[in-house]
Amino acid sequence: MKENRIEATDLSIGYHTGAPVHAHLSFQLYAGELTCLLGSNGTGKSTLLRTLAASQPPLAGRLLLMGKPLVAYTERERARAIGIVLTDKTQVGGLTVYELVALGRQPHTGFFGRLNPSDKAFIEEAMVATGIRHKAHCYIAELSDGERQKAMIAKALVQECPIILLDEPTAFLDVVSRIEMMNLLHRLANEQNKAILLSTHDVEQALVLTDRLWLLSGEGGLQCGTTEEMLQNGTLDRLLKHTDIHITQDTTGITFYRKKGL
Repeated sequence: MKENRIEATDLSIGYHTGAPVHAHLSFQLYAGELTCLLGSNGTGKSTLLRTLAASQPPLAGRLLLMGKPLVAYTERERARAIGIVLTDKTQVGGLTVYELVALGRQPHTGFFGRLNPSDKAFIEEAMVATGIRHKAHCYIAELSDGERQKAMIAKALVQECPIILLDEPTAFLDVVSRIEMMNLLHRLANEQNKAILLSTHDVEQALVLTDRLWLLSGEGGLQCGTTEEMLQNGTLDRLLKHTDIHITQDTTGITFYRKKGL
């Protein structure tokens, strides 16, 4: 049995000043899996991630974090449970990679932030795991976009959080860096038994490198399943319904092709 890290039942998300962005959402986020959140611009992906991160309250429904209502967690408890990596470019150019990653230990070190040998070991392990150790003493401003994202993921890892949420972590990356980033996240989820959820527009990489897919749309709400399930029931075709592209899967892999007659 897979362990639920986040579970929602009949969840409504959005803003109190208007109609919900989505209502009646039910889903589970599992440990040891990399899950991709797909959807067109404006469908509410960032709103859903902010709700799961407790930076935006749900409008209705039940939202559990490791079996306990998310609203029952203190801010410090949430920081120990959920690591967040946002799309925005990090405005911390004056910090070194080591200093930025060390900030992730704050939920464990307390107000004064003194690092003991155990804290320093976590920092080293996180930089090694994300492939950024060789840049430890470089300033963030000197890094490429891919290296900067790796540093932010390392910062989330040293929080020792069982859940990591990422909002379009590959948005500023080239093709090679996107593949490296997705491989890294998949490995971290599997090897460290973390529940990792990321939003992305990179459908092809999501199909190849993730364990589970969440498809968010204005018409269908949120639909969840493995890649095979989403392909077999036609859910992924609905993601591309306004294009002439069709997706299939066979023994040779996943194929994108143009529909006949278009």
